[in-house]
Amino acid sequence: MYSSLKFIFYFFTGFFAGVAFCEPAIKDVTAQVYFSPQGGARDAVIREIDSAKKSILMQAYLFTDKAIAQALVKAKKRGVNIQVILDKKMETSPKSQLFFLIENRIPVFIDKNHGTAHDKILIIDNSKVLTGSYNFVRKAEASNGENLLVLESKKLNDKYTTNWIHHHKHSNLFEKK
Repeated sequence: MYSSLKFIFYFFTGFFAGVAFCEPAIKDVTAQVYFSPQGGARDAVIREIDSAKKSILMQAYLFTDKAIAQALVKAKKRGVNIQVILDKKMETSPKSQLFFLIENRIPVFIDKNHGTAHDKILIIDNSKVLTGSYNFVRKAEASNGENLLVLESKKLNDKYTTNWIHHHKHSNLFEKK
């Protein structure tokens, strides 16, 4: 009985070692949500890339969607600074957009530090974060059940950017052999 009360005390007072506590809720977030299949997620991704003025930071587990890659190249040609981190799986995938990006001078980094670099994130102009289960593949919009959130919040943007930088530090610039 005493040890159960001790656990409850430590848990609720925040002193219990190894227990992660959530941060307070982030206020003032504007959100749009899209679902697939055929729920407009792909169009939302392309629309947000097309609206970028300064920068796009991307993390992707899978990236085979040519239309999204073309939107990134178009943004690069408009002068948008773009950097991409991909999972190591994309180095050998025959449908990977990795080579298309590097041919168009978009730096791509490979995250080999994790068993799977499973993030699906776009950070646009230090103001918008696109995230969710939505993989950047054609099937995501055509037949998969996935979701995409488009979030506007300075605090969220800062947190996602900090996380992107953390992954960038242990990723390697892809160089064509």
